[in-house]
Amino acid sequence: MSFALKGVAYITGAGSGIGQSAAYSLARQGVRQFALLDRNPVTSTIQELKKNHSNIEIDDIQIDVADEKAVDHSVERAVKNFGRIDYAFNNAGIGGALNTTDKIEREDFERVLSVNTTGVWLCVRAQIRQMLKQEKLSDSYRSYRGSIVNMASMYGIIGPSAQVPTTAYATSKHAVIGMTKADAVAMAPQGIKINAICPGYVATPLVGTTMNKGSLMDNERLKVPLTRFANMEEIADCVAFLHSEASSYMIGTSLLADGGFTIQ
Repeated sequence: MSFALKGVAYITGAGSGIGQSAAYSLARQGVRQFALLDRNPVTSTIQELKKNHSNIEIDDIQIDVADEKAVDHSVERAVKNFGRIDYAFNNAGIGGALNTTDKIEREDFERVLSVNTTGVWLCVRAQIRQMLKQEKLSDSYRSYRGSIVNMASMYGIIGPSAQVPTTAYATSKHAVIGMTKADAVAMAPQGIKINAICPGYVATPLVGTTMNKGSLMDNERLKVPLTRFANMEEIADCVAFLHSEASSYMIGTSLLADGGFTIQ
């Protein structure tokens, strides 16, 4: 899959999982300037990018996306280093405990929302403010001042099953989809494209630490018509698509990549 992307990418949660794979996918499409953000070091991501691509420029920023000042500073820093932000992927998130509402402590519920929802909103706000200051990369009618992709989930569209009571997580991802739609409507006339990606189950470190292995995971896998979980690269390529001119007529969409899980 090739989209011939040019410009600057800003990716949160880039140290592992889908964020890391998104960096690799965007680099394969031609992006050579990256602001890579994570709470943990992004060393392995940087090493892999530099091993496979020449003339690559990377600024790694350690950040908690729930920290307003840190988020604003990270965007300012990326622009200072690279001049602009063209492709933002707000991917950082946490799973939270597998509990129903009656069993969740308030601080646990609010922590999930602070990262998955408020953290995304803080990033989007800072990115929009910057993108409004910059011109489109080209004169093409399919070009934008900038493209933003927010990490949602199939559980932002459907409710989790009784066997997977991800109440806080589902709440946070429904909110991300609502935010994406509202911002997309407001910003499309201003030349900023905003969409969300809604993966189903993906073989990520987050899935491994959030859910116990064994019968539960096997049962969930069997609900997927493809009978397997997604590879991280498959989701990353969807992110690259949403950033490309191939999706130029898509705004405010919640792109499902769930192996058919939600159609049953």
